[in-house]
Amino acid sequence: MSTEPLVIFTPSGKRGHFPAGTPILTAARQLGVDLDSVCGGRGICSKCQITPSFGEFSKHGVTVQEDAISEWNSVEQRYKDKRGLIDGRRLGCQATVQGDIVIDVPPESQVHRQVVRKAASDRTITMDPATHLYYVEVDEPDMHEPTGDLERLERALQEQWEIGSITADLKILTRLQTVLRKGKWTATVALHKSHKDDAHKVVEIWSGMTEDRIYGLAIDLGSTTIAAHLCDLRNGEVKASTGVMNPQIRFGEDLMSRVSYAMMNPGGDQEMTNAVRTAINGLTEAIATEAGIRPFQILETVFVCNPVMHHLLLGIDPVELGQAPFALATSESLALNARDLDLNVMNENAQVYILPCIAGHVGADAAAVALSEEPDKSEDLVLVVDVGTNAEILLGNKERVLACSSPTGPAFEGAQISSGQRAAPGAIERIEINPETKEPRFRVIGSDIWSDEDGFDAVIATTGITGICGSGIIEAVAEMRIAGLLDPKGLIGSAEQTGTSRSIPEGRTHSYVIHDGSAEGGPVITVTQGDIRAIQLAKSALYAGARLLMDEMGVDTVDRVVLAGAFGAHISTKHAMVLGMIPDAPLDKVTSAGNAAGTGARIALSNLGARVEIERIVREITKVETAIEPKFQEHFVNANAIPHATDPFPELAKITTLPDVSFNTGGSGGGDQGGRRRRRRG
Repeated sequence: MSTEPLVIFTPSGKRGHFPAGTPILTAARQLGVDLDSVCGGRGICSKCQITPSFGEFSKHGVTVQEDAISEWNSVEQRYKDKRGLIDGRRLGCQATVQGDIVIDVPPESQVHRQVVRKAASDRTITMDPATHLYYVEVDEPDMHEPTGDLERLERALQEQWEIGSITADLKILTRLQTVLRKGKWTATVALHKSHKDDAHKVVEIWSGMTEDRIYGLAIDLGSTTIAAHLCDLRNGEVKASTGVMNPQIRFGEDLMSRVSYAMMNPGGDQEMTNAVRTAINGLTEAIATEAGIRPFQILETVFVCNPVMHHLLLGIDPVELGQAPFALATSESLALNARDLDLNVMNENAQVYILPCIAGHVGADAAAVALSEEPDKSEDLVLVVDVGTNAEILLGNKERVLACSSPTGPAFEGAQISSGQRAAPGAIERIEINPETKEPRFRVIGSDIWSDEDGFDAVIATTGITGICGSGIIEAVAEMRIAGLLDPKGLIGSAEQTGTSRSIPEGRTHSYVIHDGSAEGGPVITVTQGDIRAIQLAKSALYAGARLLMDEMGVDTVDRVVLAGAFGAHISTKHAMVLGMIPDAPLDKVTSAGNAAGTGARIALSNLGARVEIERIVREITKVETAIEPKFQEHFVNANAIPHATDPFPELAKITTLPDVSFNTGGSGGGDQGGRRRRRRG
């Protein structure tokens, strides 16, 4: 048995015997314990903070004496005086082993700290980013040893960090000599090495020891919105999240409209490229300001996007994506410099990684969803639907995964809806309609109080009631169907047919009034027949895409459904089922994953192994092309009914009764005047 002191690290539980006098940092490294250090053990960076524990530890079979660790030294005192150090904490590079000791490594000292992705699942992200900081002491130049500053920097990294060869582009070389001399031959270097690189690339350099943190952006570049997460590249912490409208909307609300714009307008593709790059630059500046950092500190960016957005971001004409065989310029992952994409607000040397696309209509965003939700590892059959202007749909398990995209359009985003708006304070986001009185009650964004509750008017005094957002219109249409205001074909009944004056004539059709604010100079918020039709078209495309994958898989049901996307995070699963947006399934098996594409982007930003994994996965996913599948149109037509013309919905029938009503458009009071027959509908 060894007579050397036993060192036990928590929470990892790793242990080993070391000679007295061994620095705690050295013991941690030899055991593979996750203890950070940027300065290489010089007592400068303070990243290696640890907490020694004393007393009896029956679990570990040791008793730790007060003298089991070396005494507090002058380096630690200097650091505490200058920057502060929590009582009980020690610097792992300064404290040494003197006896059996239990050492706790706090989360902020763990370079590979796991981050729980609460919005998506209980899985964790293990930090292993491509970009790291290293502090080095570089030999001064010597007339008798004629080597360049870059070569001596490389040698210092090899000797002090066991880093292999490095490269640096001209932007770094022009600053290198000034930086080294200013730092008196010490520097902090940001090195980037992807899973495909042989050498480390110098992407930034600071004189001496920097206090700067380095950051990365995970960007979900969608057709309607651009969402970004600013992440600390040391521990994965999300410092800020924000989003903006994609300015390409002015060229067309859906993808094919933008392809058509590029076809019909010479230089139109470049217009859209310039617009989206400008928006990303503005977003970068805004998110850096929100987080209180300098854009200069953003050294890496990961993009996920659909194929059309992918090409327009890269400056590639998307015309080939508008016609069979829907050929991509490249489907592989891409590694670029930020300046290649005119992204000039973040650090000019920032590295960009774009996830691979699955096929011509199934892009890197679907790949990111697959990375986040892992259908390829599922024991049961899971349907993952990323709800957006262009829905990405995955169906599979550990045996096989299928994918398709479906052009749902912008109705789910509140666009093309008469009273629709983006999700913002004042927008109706929840609604209930009493089946007996046909009276609505609703909640608006910014308020937790329903419209029929005391205090509602006071709460919304500053925002007012301004419109209805995507989740609100979904609930409104579903509630109208439950309340008998809407028939299975999607027709709104008249006042006489429905028994409420809220059904008002509008030409040969009708609208339902949710809120009339005209007396106070506000808007009249209605659901029109045109709104119903827009929602029918969107949900039919979504359902038809899912049903097509089920046909390919040879199944009529799925075990569970995951709704992804910012919209999917806010939609009511019950109302989605009433509409027939998704196949029938038990409601407790329908869950939300939030912005799964954005989460996938974060995973790829944080972990190099994940990049290897998704590049493998996309090669194994089977693509189903909705545009050329004959059965898509059949499924689409049947899905126009609410919830569906032919497919049974037995699980839905367990939770609600849908009245069997039938209306027509024969004038303001036309149709089957008495015609409400009620029965339980599946």
